[in-house]
Amino acid sequence: MDSFLQELRNLTDMTTQSSIIDGFMAISLTFVLSMIITFLYQKTHKGARYAQSFIHTIVIMSIVVSIIMIVIGNNIAVAFGLVGAFSIIRFRSAMSDPKDIAFIFFGMATGIASGLGFYLLAVLFTITLSIIIYFLYMIDYGGGQSVQKRMRITIPENMHYENVFDETFDTYLHEHKLMTVETTNLGTMYQLTYMITPKDNTSDKDIIDSIRQLNANLKVSIGMANPDY
Repeated sequence: MDSFLQELRNLTDMTTQSSIIDGFMAISLTFVLSMIITFLYQKTHKGARYAQSFIHTIVIMSIVVSIIMIVIGNNIAVAFGLVGAFSIIRFRSAMSDPKDIAFIFFGMATGIASGLGFYLLAVLFTITLSIIIYFLYMIDYGGGQSVQKRMRITIPENMHYENVFDETFDTYLHEHKLMTVETTNLGTMYQLTYMITPKDNTSDKDIIDSIRQLNANLKVSIGMANPDY
């Protein structure tokens, strides 16, 4: 009996040691792969909003997911328990760029593969998808269309604005549409708001410099049509 118990303890110790080794390997590999993912995100990020905390989130979530997969293993009861526990979590910050969500899933998928012990698959998946993402970034796939912007022009009160900017618009813009006309500076000036689509290889500075020659060198501003872009 004592011999059987001793063998059982040895088996338990070996199982524990194996789990620790597997967990350490999964965490280490997931950390390295998530660093590759976040480096790729930094290189290909084009949005106006960049947050260091989001980079850290990808790394942390990848490692946490890998540990969860180790804990679950083949235990269905534990899996359902974790689903119930994590269902109470609510993310209060909305993603401004859909690609950010894709990178989160990228990191999570890497963590799942590492946590389940598919180390080679995790490495191949990370390298292959990273190459695809960087290739799409380099060729600017899907970025051929011009971006719509909002332009505000301040003009003197006595200026007739109906056709004064037509020549400039034809030179630098594909499309333009007057959205609002409002008074400013205690009614001594007007502010015109346009939705514009600049032509390719046209800088905002070229448009602004041309308009300033026509509006008595008053304020001209150009910004994105959608502030969350």
